[in-house]
Amino acid sequence: MTLGLLAGVAQAATPSVVARQAEVSRLLDLLRGAPNELTATALETRIRLLWQQDASPAAHLLLERGDRDLQAQAFNEAQDDYNAVLTLDPGLPDALVRRARVRVLSGRYAAALSDLEAVLAREPRDFVALSAVSQLAETRGDWPGALAAWQRLLAIDPHTAGAQDRLSKLRLKAEGEPT
Repeated sequence: MTLGLLAGVAQAATPSVVARQAEVSRLLDLLRGAPNELTATALETRIRLLWQQDASPAAHLLLERGDRDLQAQAFNEAQDDYNAVLTLDPGLPDALVRRARVRVLSGRYAAALSDLEAVLAREPRDFVALSAVSQLAETRGDWPGALAAWQRLLAIDPHTAGAQDRLSKLRLKAEGEPT
C-alpha cells in the first residue's frame, strides 16, 4: 500500500513539474518578443518565480540562510549553505547561480564559471546565468567574453534593464572606439 501511495504522489507531482517547465519555455519565448522593458521585467519576474519553485522547502530555507550569510559577507558560510542545497538537490540552477556569486566574491572565478556553465547546460536561455557570466568575464577583464555573454542574453531578453547602455559599454571595451 505504501509503495502504491508513493507512486501516486510521484505521478501527481510529475504533471506540475512538466507544466511548470512548459510555462517557463512559453514565457521565455514571450520574453524574446517583449515590446518594452516593463513587460520584459514582468516576464523575468514570473520566470524566476517558476524557477524557484523547483527547490524543496528545505532548499528554500538553506538558500535564504545563504543569502543572509552573503549579505553579512560571510562567504564561507554562504558557500556552505549553497553546497548543502546542492547536496539536497544536485544541479538546482538557483543554488548554482548563488554559489557562483559567492565564488566570484571569493576570487574563485573558474569554479564560478563552472557553476554557471552547469546552469546553462541545463537551460541555455537562463538569462540570470548569462548575466552572471557577462559580469564574471568583466570582473576578469575579459571584455570580448563579457560582450559575447551579454549578446547571448540580449537574444533571449532584448529589453532587460539597462540592456543597450551595457551593450554600448561592453562593445567599447571589447572593440575599442568606433571608426
